[in-house]
Amino acid sequence: MGRLDQSLHETGHKPVHYELTALAPKTDILITADDRETALLQRLTGTAVVSSSIKEEGFQILRLRCNNRPMLCIIARDEKGAMYGTLDLAEQIRIKGSLENVNDKLSNPRFGFRAIKFNLPWSSYRTSEALQMHSQTCRDLKFWQRFLDMMAENRFNVLSLWNEHPFTYMIRPSNFPEACPFSDEELAQWQRFWRQLFRMARQRGIETYIVNWNIVVSPEFAKAYGVKQKNDTSAIVRRYTRQCVTQVINEYENLTGLGVTLADWMKDMTPEQREDWIAETFVAGIKQAKRPVKFIHRSVLAGSPEQMRRLIDQAELPDPVWVEIKFNWSHGHSTAKLAITHDYTSGKIDERFWKPKPVNYRIVWMIRNEDFFILRWGQPDFIKQHISNNGADYVGGYFVGSETYIPAKDYFHKSSAHVNWNYAFERQWLFYMLWGRLLYEPGTDDSIFETAFDTRYGAGVGSKLLKAYSLASKMPLKLASFYAATWDFTLYSEGFLACAESRGLFDGVSPFISINELIEHKTLDPTYLSVTDYVKCVLNKDVIKDGLVTPLELADELQTDGGNAIVLIESVAGKCQRNRESFECEAADVKAWAYLGLYFADKLRAATALESFRHTGQPNQKQKAVSLLQNAAEHWETVISVTQGHYQQVPLVQLGAEKFSWERFRGDVARDIQIAEQE
Repeated sequence: MGRLDQSLHETGHKPVHYELTALAPKTDILITADDRETALLQRLTGTAVVSSSIKEEGFQILRLRCNNRPMLCIIARDEKGAMYGTLDLAEQIRIKGSLENVNDKLSNPRFGFRAIKFNLPWSSYRTSEALQMHSQTCRDLKFWQRFLDMMAENRFNVLSLWNEHPFTYMIRPSNFPEACPFSDEELAQWQRFWRQLFRMARQRGIETYIVNWNIVVSPEFAKAYGVKQKNDTSAIVRRYTRQCVTQVINEYENLTGLGVTLADWMKDMTPEQREDWIAETFVAGIKQAKRPVKFIHRSVLAGSPEQMRRLIDQAELPDPVWVEIKFNWSHGHSTAKLAITHDYTSGKIDERFWKPKPVNYRIVWMIRNEDFFILRWGQPDFIKQHISNNGADYVGGYFVGSETYIPAKDYFHKSSAHVNWNYAFERQWLFYMLWGRLLYEPGTDDSIFETAFDTRYGAGVGSKLLKAYSLASKMPLKLASFYAATWDFTLYSEGFLACAESRGLFDGVSPFISINELIEHKTLDPTYLSVTDYVKCVLNKDVIKDGLVTPLELADELQTDGGNAIVLIESVAGKCQRNRESFECEAADVKAWAYLGLYFADKLRAATALESFRHTGQPNQKQKAVSLLQNAAEHWETVISVTQGHYQQVPLVQLGAEKFSWERFRGDVARDIQIAEQE
């Protein structure tokens, strides 16, 4: 009720809370999530309340009359729906300025599963300063209170917590006590942390899952029993894993479920053997627990739809099982078309995961973000289009999150008086608001997001700010659509960094995407023509099929979007009424994206000209390439200029021991010019 109380106070109303059964003439607002109370409401008001139209987690806002007094009602089928209805009412009051102007509405969630993927910094899948620095923050319940509040306000209803081996941070296995490295006091502190976290999440209507990477044991267990820490399928590891699953479920009553992936440390196992291992450990452990829990099954590179279906059919777990599939592998912020998945082993998408239509499980798309951690991002049209394209009836929802980034400690921003946020996710508020609200209700009007800007910076700036973000934030989407990438390190869009499939970013070769790599690389979106293919078409005088986007057309789009974003952001610069310095920080991010887009545009044009010169030998094409790369270098200098006042050099998992800044790659930008000049 806190958000509603605040909105009522701000508009001159004095909130008074009543139970429905104590209905009084002075009652103004009623909230119910009980069918019996809804029936009582109908009798008291003499109005038919159509609760059958309200789904789980949905709500209805109605204006009724009781004892000749106007009354506003929030009607829901469950507590989550009542919470979302209350938040919606508070938001309407803020937008419309008074309780009297609130509109009737019916809202139901588009997806039942709206999840954050949150990698934990302990027992982490990867190790890096960029990850381990969050350990203290992620043990702080004050952080989680803020994060969970954000999730609830943005309609996220699942928190999934990922690491290699979560169990020994949660229990001392009764039959394998040596597996837990902590003293009784240390373990008790960990257990208090988990219990409070799961309880806090449940109070906000958020389900919690712990997810691990399959055949992994603690270092202490491996030493005590003489087994490998990973990829050990011995009987004792199976017994240990099964007991851990059962004991965790029994000891944490507010934990909703567990998840498991396959393939990472299941070497030399067939798909059938992998699923059998899951059945004998995770599924069997769940079956032996005192209560049923939900289950997430990750589908990855070595998956088999038939074997996965067999496991789920035989397991008879609570429906639905959630089957996670990476959308466009590790780079979900690319094209909204499904181009590849993590199961892309045969050169095509394996549709057997959803054909025939599953009965006891639902697909949940994993929208991984390994492409931008520093710059704020917001593109509502992309998310709406994504949901429209990929929200088939076999889809239960979405995950949103990263593998190589934890949104806890904000280690990017320089110390400054205008930093009015405590945590990284608060700086990136628009990203979470857009994904969460649109997964709940894709038809959410842009005015909601515009008002959020107005609330921060003063009335009248929101519309242009959102439009500027929407234009500038297309840059990483277009780069990831044009420059095909797969696993985590193969692209980092905001840095214009990538690596070959066969190497990491920190093996002595610069990860910066050179002019040659841009020319030679394949595209992810099949409607985009690569530079090489486009030049061949031009030289062969081939007709380019309708619907295909050439590199030059893409460059024009980037230039138009970037230029318009700059105009918009500069047009509101003097209109900010509050938090002016924080606004300048937001504006700098928009400009950085915009100039990255202009850099990409001129580099695409230069790549096309240079490839043409290599085939034709026409000197004007070489001169054109050099000139365009010089223009691109100026845009890169502007990116450096607008970011260096806010952001410091920072560690990235992708760069190993090296640190990232746009300034660091100034030499690589200049090297492109040298490449063209030396042709």
